[in-house]
Amino acid sequence: MTTTLQLRTLDAQPRHHAARPRPRGRGHRPERRFGVLLIAPYAALLLVAGVVPTGYAVVKSLQNESETGFGGISSYTRVAGDFRFLETFVNVGLTLAIWLPLMLAVVVLLALLIDARPGRFGAWMRFVYYLPGALAGIANFMLWLFLLNPGQSPISFLWHGFGYRNLSEVAQPGNLPVILAAMLFFQGAGTWVVVLNGGLNGIPDTLLESARLDGASAWDVAWRIKLPLIRPWLGYMTLLNVAYGFQLFLEPQVLSQVTHGMISPQWTPNQLSFTYAYQILDTPAAAAMSVILLVITLALGLLIVSRTRLFDDGR
Repeated sequence: MTTTLQLRTLDAQPRHHAARPRPRGRGHRPERRFGVLLIAPYAALLLVAGVVPTGYAVVKSLQNESETGFGGISSYTRVAGDFRFLETFVNVGLTLAIWLPLMLAVVVLLALLIDARPGRFGAWMRFVYYLPGALAGIANFMLWLFLLNPGQSPISFLWHGFGYRNLSEVAQPGNLPVILAAMLFFQGAGTWVVVLNGGLNGIPDTLLESARLDGASAWDVAWRIKLPLIRPWLGYMTLLNVAYGFQLFLEPQVLSQVTHGMISPQWTPNQLSFTYAYQILDTPAAAAMSVILLVITLALGLLIVSRTRLFDDGR
């Protein structure tokens, strides 16, 4: 009797059928089309300014020295055997070793200080820090030439204190990594302070308030919450600055001219590639140098992306 009542009760209960999943193809077509439309301009630019030149450089680097036929990897061995090849990467590495840690430490500190003081003060400080970034390129470089000349510089007392009497003595090869690091730092630090401050503004206030209610100090909030959350922004900054460092050309090239050849005209990999292409007229070697530089920067970029989880979606 009890079993029959239980069966009737179960039969009387409404049955919930599993909802059939909607086909994803139709519902996601507008989103896919919109996504394709968004990335189409970038894809076209990447093809024209990136893929095609890279392919041309690879093909050119595989020609022989006279550019009359297939030369295999002879261009690469010729470039790697050049006594200036390793030295150019050492010069860039020294500049990055001074520039990047200084940039990261100062930019993070200033961004955290601005974030701790929101309102009008923070807005004005972002504007002040951004001003040096307006003097980009040749304008920034001409300003530095003025500062480095002991005969005209407002900080000539500093150069005279080191015993330097003219620009050639200040911009000697041993000082060049420090000089370039200072140029690059003051040119880009303010811009990156604004960028990192934008990342800090994206942290939910509820998260920060919860940490403070749990007894976290200002140092704990900055070190344990803010810095881990802006790690992708730090990775982005490191990635772009490393790429920019390996593209150095203008600053050492002009300094080599104004110091009357005291600095080698092949101080960076780009300068060495320029020498191959326009002075020695060895185009395959110049193409091989550019391909080697591309491979090195891509490898460093992938390492930075993996370490900082730059494109991690948080899952």
